[in-house]
Amino acid sequence: MSAVSRIVSGSPFDFPTLPYQWVVKPEIELVILESPDGIRVDPEQFEAAVDERTLFVATSHVFFTTGYVQDISALAQIAHNAGAYCMIDGYQGAGQVPLKLTDTDVDFYTAGPLKWLCGGPGLAYLYVKSELITQLKPRITSWFATTQQFDFNPSGFEYRPDARRFELGTPALPTVYTALGGQEILDAVGIDQIINLNSELTNHLINKAHDSGFKIALPELEHRSAIIMIPHEDPISAVAHLAKEGVIVDHRPGFVRISPHFYNIKEEIDHCIEALASY
Repeated sequence: MSAVSRIVSGSPFDFPTLPYQWVVKPEIELVILESPDGIRVDPEQFEAAVDERTLFVATSHVFFTTGYVQDISALAQIAHNAGAYCMIDGYQGAGQVPLKLTDTDVDFYTAGPLKWLCGGPGLAYLYVKSELITQLKPRITSWFATTQQFDFNPSGFEYRPDARRFELGTPALPTVYTALGGQEILDAVGIDQIINLNSELTNHLINKAHDSGFKIALPELEHRSAIIMIPHEDPISAVAHLAKEGVIVDHRPGFVRISPHFYNIKEEIDHCIEALASY
């Protein structure tokens, strides 16, 4: 690695934790790309920013603010063409968009149960491309990462040959149980059914919002997720008002973020938009 390595990020739409990892490291040059339309960052922008100094293309599968679904296979190809790795934050992707990582050539993919996987906070998942697992030595380790986990031998350490070499210690066990419960529900419904239901709910939400006078900037259909942003002058107070109406949504600067999942029904969406329109 050269004295200064380059990380190319898809911010400002990446969750800040992702670019924060690089901002605090003086040996890293962070390249933050700009959006041409306030919704997306194009693969061509990543390609133009990547060069021989690039260590990672690090960005999101689904932007947490706009709901834009990136083509992570294309991003992986761009990174690899420059000899770099591709790392994807999938927290807003796993559980709501089609995902088969072995078909994407992505090197690293992180996610967690808190969002669309219907679990809770305090747990995270890491995928590492199989051929990279034994090539990498974690900068931080624990007794879970060694082949001699229960030998309690402080003078001997050998990394596990599989993905467990990246484990950091005893997980938050209550969250493990909630995550397993969420996964059981998802498995029972089926990811294809979830994607279809979310598409129906999202289309209904978009039509209802348009009929109610809201102007929504949307990604192209193939880049659209179940995250829909409704423009609002005071999104914080609007979200508080909706909570009083029994509607739980979130806010981002200038927008109310509505994210229906498969367990919602169209009548709930109608109530949400009607309550927002009357506020």
